[in-house]
Amino acid sequence: MTTNTTPPADGAGGPDGTGVLRYAAFTTEPGGGNPAGVVPDAAGLDDAAMLAVAARLGYSETAFLTRDPADAERAYTVRYFSPRAEVPFCGHATVAAAVALAERGGAEGADGPGDYVFATRAGTVPVTVTADGATLRATLTSVEPHVEDIAAGDLDEALAALGWGADELDPELPPRVAYAGARHLVLAAATRARLADLAYDFERLLALMRRLDLTTVQLVWRASDTVFHVRDPFPVGGVVEDPATGAAAAAFGAYAREQGLVPAASVLTLHQGEDMGRPGVLTVTLRDGDPRVRVSGAAVRLPE
Repeated sequence: MTTNTTPPADGAGGPDGTGVLRYAAFTTEPGGGNPAGVVPDAAGLDDAAMLAVAARLGYSETAFLTRDPADAERAYTVRYFSPRAEVPFCGHATVAAAVALAERGGAEGADGPGDYVFATRAGTVPVTVTADGATLRATLTSVEPHVEDIAAGDLDEALAALGWGADELDPELPPRVAYAGARHLVLAAATRARLADLAYDFERLLALMRRLDLTTVQLVWRASDTVFHVRDPFPVGGVVEDPATGAAAAAFGAYAREQGLVPAASVLTLHQGEDMGRPGVLTVTLRDGDPRVRVSGAAVRLPE
């Protein structure tokens, strides 16, 4: 089971004719980053219909937007569905949705670059879209994060499901569960080769993640003080691996700060998707005195 990166043939959209836009987030190239579906007007879709659209697309997540009548131009309620289930928050689909709104504004005279407010099931997420020439870039601000320990038995089970040995972990980056809208288990590989070799027991990891309420496992390797390579197994979403994971990047930013790996005010660069042939870049910004984490990236429309 893998992420579907080829748009379905029926470009018209959902089962009721609702249009589905397709974007790749955290990249400027259609062949990079993480594909996401975006439904700019999901007011007529119930839960079953949204899940059906997400399942047919086969992307790791699809974002469904409903405009807030109290602030018709800039505020939206957003729900996120993987091919298997709803998730409380998704970073790459947030970036894709915000860029889609900004591009639509240029064509239709509404929205456009600027500030948005997304009401998600995890909480309120401000998003700002800026233009750099022809490239649109979105920055989301996470809900307030937290980091917690993982029980020794649960860590052993995670390593067994991944086929990793405890001696293959980086002792400077201890295992933790981090949250910034969704829960992610952070595990750091001691070498780039260990990170590159990902072949895990899908059902075993799925069972553990469901029990611990994890959205992904954030596998990381530290390349330098502020540069990391990351991978995200995502069996709970019905895909083996997520190509670029904004929610996990936000959680990792909180983890890095809490562990004292980086200064309170830092800019981190996360490279993801290289081992899948879909390279993407996520920028994580930490501000001194603000517990929230900012995640930035470009997005590009995929061909129909």
